[in-house]
Amino acid sequence: MNSFPFLDWVILILFLVFAAATVGGALIAVNTLRIIRSVCGLAMSCIGLGGLFYFLNSPFLALMEILIYVGAVCVTIIFAVMLAEPDEPTPEKTTKPYPVFGVLAGGLVGFGIFYALVRLTVTTVWPNPAARLNDGSVKAIGEALLTTYSLPFELISLVLLVAILGALVIARGGRHKE
Repeated sequence: MNSFPFLDWVILILFLVFAAATVGGALIAVNTLRIIRSVCGLAMSCIGLGGLFYFLNSPFLALMEILIYVGAVCVTIIFAVMLAEPDEPTPEKTTKPYPVFGVLAGGLVGFGIFYALVRLTVTTVWPNPAARLNDGSVKAIGEALLTTYSLPFELISLVLLVAILGALVIARGGRHKE
């Protein structure tokens, strides 16, 4: 018996908030024209993803998602934008409408993938929830990082290296006066 009233509803609402933050942040990151808003959308999406990792009984992975992607990658991109040249004012923008066939085809493919994933999720017999691999202490996490999870740990450093190189490429011109 739960000691907190409506605990199941609170958990469901938190899960929906994290899922909405993940999807909403991804939509903001993709659909906006300004790079700062895109980075904020990416950060929002990564925070939501960290919350979903926590729901998957992986608090360490949730923390690493927030620390590395929000705290390092997004901040690096923002620094690169701050160091880059300001944009020239653009003349009158002429926007072309999207081709109807492309929009319909993209929507149909997206709906098909969504339907397949929902059907797979609903019809699959899932095993019991995953148990914790360790007690969550610093010693157990350190041992797991240097033995079992050494490859993902190194891949994270590769992602950070690519983010730093991307920031350098964006900021290569620097701010100079003509």
